[in-house]
Amino acid sequence: MQDDDELIEATLRGDSAAFGALVRKYQDRLITALRSVSGSSEEAEDIAQEAFVQAYLKLPAFAGESAFYTWLYRIAFNGAISRRRKQRSTGSVDERREASGAEPRDEGESAPERVLRQERARLIQQAVAELPEEFRTVLVLREMEGCDYDTIAQILELPIGTVRSRLHRARLQLKEILAAVLGE
Repeated sequence: MQDDDELIEATLRGDSAAFGALVRKYQDRLITALRSVSGSSEEAEDIAQEAFVQAYLKLPAFAGESAFYTWLYRIAFNGAISRRRKQRSTGSVDERREASGAEPRDEGESAPERVLRQERARLIQQAVAELPEEFRTVLVLREMEGCDYDTIAQILELPIGTVRSRLHRARLQLKEILAAVLGE
């Protein structure tokens, strides 16, 4: 497999298959991250597709100061934020959960364990959905995507201190929401 720099250079020379390799390499990961932010599989796929188109069009301007996926995520998350601002209508948490699909099942667990796991996952999804967008995005990138602080700062074009602060506040708010839901 070629590295990102080689694929970018080939794309800039006119090899569209090289950009296709970049798409295949990052699309699943990008859609998963966007699904957590947008709450919908279909919307995540649309945003990812738009991000790849924008990345292709802007590729000559890619300076290589960050990793390609960081630059791509920045484009995608900015697109998600713009789309959300335009829509500003939010459905119920249940509607968003239905749109994003059910959690995967582990057939090895018992029915009561599966029900408890699904309920826990639903409560966490609901609590994350209730967070303000600026906190939810940072939390998703850190906890679900495993991005480090520097990468999050690059993706969201924020100072590291702001990333740390938002992540801290997101965790506190998530804890408060879950405590209220669980009656603790």
